[in-house]
Parts: sequence; structure tokens; C-alpha cells
Amino acid sequence: MGNCILELIDIEKSFPGVKALDKVNFKIKTGEVHALIGENGAGKSTIVKILTGVYQPDSGKILFNNKKIHFKSPLASQKIGISAIHQEATMFLELSVTENIFMAHQIKNNKTRLLDWKAMKKKAKELLEKLEMDIDPDIKVKNLSIAQRHLVEIAKALSFDVKVIIMDEPTSSLTLKEVKDLYKIIRQLKNEGKAIVFISHKFQEIFEIADYFTVLRDGCYIGEGKVKEINIDDIVTMMVGRSLKNLFPKTTVKQGESILKVENLTSTGIFNDINFELHKGEILGFFGLVGSGRSEIMRAIFGIDKFTSGKIYINNKKIQIKNAKFAMKKRIAFVPEDRQLQGAIIKMSISNNITLPIIDKISFKKILNKKKEKEITQKYGKKLDVKASNWDQLVESLSGGNQQKVVLGKWLATNPSILILDEPTKGIDVSTKADVHKFTGKLIKQGLAIILVSSELPEILGMSDNIIVTYDGKISAKFKRDEATENKIIKAATGNL
Repeated sequence: MGNCILELIDIEKSFPGVKALDKVNFKIKTGEVHALIGENGAGKSTIVKILTGVYQPDSGKILFNNKKIHFKSPLASQKIGISAIHQEATMFLELSVTENIFMAHQIKNNKTRLLDWKAMKKKAKELLEKLEMDIDPDIKVKNLSIAQRHLVEIAKALSFDVKVIIMDEPTSSLTLKEVKDLYKIIRQLKNEGKAIVFISHKFQEIFEIADYFTVLRDGCYIGEGKVKEINIDDIVTMMVGRSLKNLFPKTTVKQGESILKVENLTSTGIFNDINFELHKGEILGFFGLVGSGRSEIMRAIFGIDKFTSGKIYINNKKIQIKNAKFAMKKRIAFVPEDRQLQGAIIKMSISNNITLPIIDKISFKKILNKKKEKEITQKYGKKLDVKASNWDQLVESLSGGNQQKVVLGKWLATNPSILILDEPTKGIDVSTKADVHKFTGKLIKQGLAIILVSSELPEILGMSDNIIVTYDGKISAKFKRDEATENKIIKAATGNL
């Protein structure tokens, strides 16, 4: 690692009624991967927006190569060599790879001053080859995978002669192989002297790729150090201000009778011959890499997607789930992976979201009973400890963890007996994860049956009674809790049994 390239000193930033950053310090060296760690609301996003020129600090100093600097705009930050790659790729899907890479800094012909497409395509090809990506520079971005889009964004950053790259939850939608490919590129960039700010809620990623860390809590700087000199428990204590000894508080409940049985469920080209059984009081874990068919199986069971053949039984009675409305009548609830696009209507209030699936039950002659709406919202909002100023607050203004709690409350309000949770803790902080895990334990005590779909192995191993692993649209293995190991599950998930 080299010299300090970027330093924030006593940075403060406030918004109406909220102090987002309070005298925060942060510094990164060349050739370093620096993990910026904190819960949702800790101030990470505000720092990223200050570094990229979206926000300007109220006070404090920013030093770049030991010189005081002020970013008046995102373009000013970009010109000096800072670039951010966000969790959701911010690209123009209908434009080509070349057009995206050179957006806002196109190469022009010195004589004609017209755009030099030949030079841009040549440079784009060189950048992609450097990243070992066989991508046609002329292909539209909409035809690329999520991983490929991330790499195009890295190529775009390199086209600016980037010196500091900010990666915000870059692996959230990647397969295991794609994550390993990304790590390889990060190490390559590090060896070239680039400084990388790495933001992730996944501890295994931080310990895998980061050299140094800084922890924020409630907008304040808590501490920093070398990753190799700290453990997960210490980081968690710094993040939340207390020890979370039991991140996976497994509740063991005597399992009851079969509540859901799936026989030979097949959707041609997507998944094939799926067989499993779920019992009352059971948490059945589903693990599989992106593209293995795990989410598609759940969507079919809930009636969102059609399946080609197979049988579904509820309480030992064969049923034909025609659509999601029918599934809800059979007391099945489904919390989808994408909370913002599929789980909640973020432009609506907490109250409107929680009562949306049961709006017909709290209405009379198409007139909503506001009193009942408030009672139900308070019941589930308080049960899940949703942190909000009031129940009329828009969901989009909540942190990721509280948005997820609203989605969970929405489906619990339907009074389900089967709850399907697809990536319930994706992108939320460690404290909220612990809250969600604790709450699932309470639910199975009440007799619910839960299917937990997750790509986080510690979550699957820590919370499940039984585990099913999917690979290439099929069930590749089944494990009881006491026989499952990380190694066995990864082998099954990669087809290497």
C-alpha cells in the first residue's frame, strides 16, 4: 500500500431534522481495498455522495493527494479521478457498451471536432480486454448480465484514468463464479495502485478482499484498523454499540404435520422434478446460486408464474394454484427478493403498504375503514419495530431494513400459515438481520411453516431445520440441520457432488 490519496477530516452534513455525518474521518491509500462498514443509516451513502460531488459537506475538509479540494458537482469528482459503481448499475440500457463507457467524455476528432467512434470502440475494446471480458463494444447494455454491466462500469471508470473506485454492494446480484471474477479484478486494480472503497453487508466479503476498515455508527466515526487484526464479533460491536452474540437465534420447535407438499414440479427450461415437504413449525432452507431456479420455484408455488406439470398439496389436499390471489386464500404468503420493485409500493405510505393485501377485508362498499387500517398498521409496525416518524411516512424514505420490515408486516397481516421468504435479509444491516431472524423464531413457535431462500450460507446454516440445495433447475441435495456443512452445500450448489 502506498501514500494516502484521499482523506476526509471532520466532515459534517445535516438534512432537515437529521445529522447524517458528525465530524467523520476517513482516509484511503493507493493500492488499498478499504471497507466502509456500518448499518443502514450509519452515513455510508452520504459519504459516497460527498465523494462523488452529489452532496457538499456543511463543514470539514477533503484532501486529495494532500491538497484541499471541493467537489462542486459529480463531474468535478469524476475529472479528478473518483468513480462509483453502485449496487444497481446506473446505465443507459438502450445504448451500446461503447456509448455507456464514454458517456459525458466522448472522444472527438481533432480536425473535424466530430465524435470519433472508431477511436472510442477501439479504446472500449482495450478496456474490456484488460478486464478479460469478451464483450462486443457495439452490443446494447440491456442484453448484458448484471455482472457484465458491473464490469462495463469498471471499464467506464478506467476510461477516466480513475484513481479511487467506490464499490457499493457490488456482489448482491452475482453468482459465486462472478463474485470470484470480480475479486480477481479488484486485486488487479489494487496492484495497479488504485484505491478501492468497498461497501458490503457481507462480512465474508470484507474478510476476503479488504485490507483496512472504517466503521461508522449513527453518522459518527467509530474506529478503523487492519482487517486481519479484527474479528466479526468486534466489528459487530463497533457497528451496533453492543455485542450480538446470537446473530442466528435458532428456535427449535417440535414439528407438526405436513402443511405443504410439492411433487414433481416442473417448468420446462427453468426447473425440473422438484419434490419436497414442509411441516408446521419448520424452517426449510433453500440455497442455490443465482440462476439455479430457487426463486422461480417459489414464484410458481405462489401462483405468480405458471408451471408445466406437477402437484401441490396443502394440508394433504391436492390444490391447483391458479394465481397469487388463490395462494393467499390458501394462507400462503410470499416476501419477494426485490423489496423495492416487487415487495412494496415505495411511493405509498407504511400504512397503505401493510394493509394493501387485505384492503377488501377492511373496506365496506369500497370505502376504506381508516380506523382498522391504523390498528393493523400499528399492530405489525410495532411487532416488527419499524422505525418511522409516523405510519403515514412514505416507504421510500425508510432505510432498507425498515422497508423490509414493512414488506414482512404486509404479508403477516394476511394471517398466513406458510411464509416464503426470498432473500429476506438482502442488503440490510446486521442488527436488522438479527431482528428478522429473531422474529422468524417467534413465528414458527406460533405454528407457521417457513421456506427461507437465501444466498448467504451462514443464514441458511444458522436458521434452517432442513436444507434443500438447487443447481441448474434441479434439487441437487437435501440435508438435515445436523449433517449440513458449508463445504457440502457449496459442492451441491456448484454441481460437484
